[in-house]
Amino acid sequence: MNRPSVATATIAAAVFAGSILLVSSFFRFSCTRPSFSIQTFSHTDVMMALVHYVTSKEVPQQSREEISESFSVLLKRAPCNFLVFGLGRDSLMWHTLNTGGTTVFLEEDLNWYKTVLKESPFLKAHHVEYRTKLSQADDLIQGWKQEKLCAPENAYLKGNQRCRLALDSLPNVVYENEWDVIMIDAPKGYFDAAPGRMAAIYSAAVMARTRKGKGDIDIFLHDVDRKVEKTFANEFLCEKYRVGAVGRLWHFRIPPVSRRWNETGDLSKKFC
Repeated sequence: MNRPSVATATIAAAVFAGSILLVSSFFRFSCTRPSFSIQTFSHTDVMMALVHYVTSKEVPQQSREEISESFSVLLKRAPCNFLVFGLGRDSLMWHTLNTGGTTVFLEEDLNWYKTVLKESPFLKAHHVEYRTKLSQADDLIQGWKQEKLCAPENAYLKGNQRCRLALDSLPNVVYENEWDVIMIDAPKGYFDAAPGRMAAIYSAAVMARTRKGKGDIDIFLHDVDRKVEKTFANEFLCEKYRVGAVGRLWHFRIPPVSRRWNETGDLSKKFC
């Protein structure tokens, strides 16, 4: 990937910072308010982001077009509860775009977690472990219906050890709050021993089904050019809820079961 010129990077960063200032000034529509320490708007956050992206030689994992899809949602919904699977070169950006809300990051790579937190210790990030491996993806997609605690009518996350797709031991902050926007850009899913994103996708679907607050959950899934991401998204996030697709990013807007009035069948017993 070619590195942007200094001039290009400077202009992009300036536009980015200016957009954040405007967004922070005009946010009026708010989603579920965090029940724990709310970040207050600080120009320091914006300035730190500006300096970071002007001086960085690294390009964020997502393309400009992909980022724009998520940004358009945050423009309407922030400040809100924003859960991000993964820490990356774009973490400071996501944190800043949700200024005034609460953004929590979940990262499985301990060394990378330490590296990012050393540079940005103010990020609300947690190191987490997964019970799955990418090599198990076929077994998991074929066998989840045989475990009753994976079934949609019984599904829950915290402490659900019997359902291998349930993220059962995340930090309590994840279970204690409802998430308005979820970004799935981790864990790793490109070699057999990696955790894969199967459990993250399933767990996000469970969070969406059981939501009690106003509004639907916007879920963004990256790397849908890969078989596992695409297969599990179609199984649990559902094609009928997909409202956007840009590059390798799919955007789903999923209503909780309690508000699926116009759908037929026993909604408690199906994801899609």
